[in-house]
Amino acid sequence: MSKQEERYARRRLHSSYITTVVSISLVLFMLGLFGLIILHTKKLSDYMKENIGFSIIMKDNVREAGIIKLQKTMDAMPYVKSTEYITKEEAAKEFTKVYGEDFTNFLGYNPLLPTIEVRFNADYANNDSLSVIKADILSNKNVKEVCYQESLVDVINKNVRKIGIIILGFTALLLFIAIALINNTIRLSVYSKRFIIRSMQLVGATHRFIRRPFIIKGVIQGIIGALIAILILMGIVYVSQRQFPNLIDLEDINIFLILFGLVILLGVLISWLSNFFAVRKYIKIKTDNLYY
Repeated sequence: MSKQEERYARRRLHSSYITTVVSISLVLFMLGLFGLIILHTKKLSDYMKENIGFSIIMKDNVREAGIIKLQKTMDAMPYVKSTEYITKEEAAKEFTKVYGEDFTNFLGYNPLLPTIEVRFNADYANNDSLSVIKADILSNKNVKEVCYQESLVDVINKNVRKIGIIILGFTALLLFIAIALINNTIRLSVYSKRFIIRSMQLVGATHRFIRRPFIIKGVIQGIIGALIAILILMGIVYVSQRQFPNLIDLEDINIFLILFGLVILLGVLISWLSNFFAVRKYIKIKTDNLYY
């Protein structure tokens, strides 16, 4: 073999190795991303539910001390996550900011009423619980009305369940596709070395001896691909945490360790199995079929 052909063969070998690693890393990244979503499904669900709340509209003649007393009472309830007292003046400023008109100048007075905005813990964000809580709040003589969107609560709870089922189904499908893609990539890599395998057989090499370098190389490729995928996932997690600090908690070390461990395990396992069966195929194949 000339030097030029040798360089060409070496480039093809490096190219094949890099292509395999990149393919493994991209597929493992997608699996890891969906794994991250699954592990955070509960948080995603709670995050959506905890944006459901009441607007407790107080009567016009209620003193501020009475409103603050009610707010503190609500804060002490196990079903309440947070409360916010909005005065008549603050409500008017917000209205002017949104609509760009100061209606108090036109009317000569402020018709808005003071309110307490309440956000609930996720376990109580359903219509059955909210109906009981609403009735209890309305029993307070200082409360004029309690407003919340019942239809929105039902829609959110139904959609959360649907999204969970869809994510699980799509992840299972993605896992199947990932295994198929990695397996095909590795089989193509082994296919390019089928004549080397046959040459090793002709000089008396055992099946285990022939398989060993391919499996070791495959495991290394799986580990490298998994580490690349983990680095990309860490970048995604970091950016997500900056954008949604209440949703992605970087202190959940155990969740991330489990996820990254699964990514490495999948990378090694799929690469090992794919190399094992691909090499076994070309060990057992007839010489005439090597050219097809």
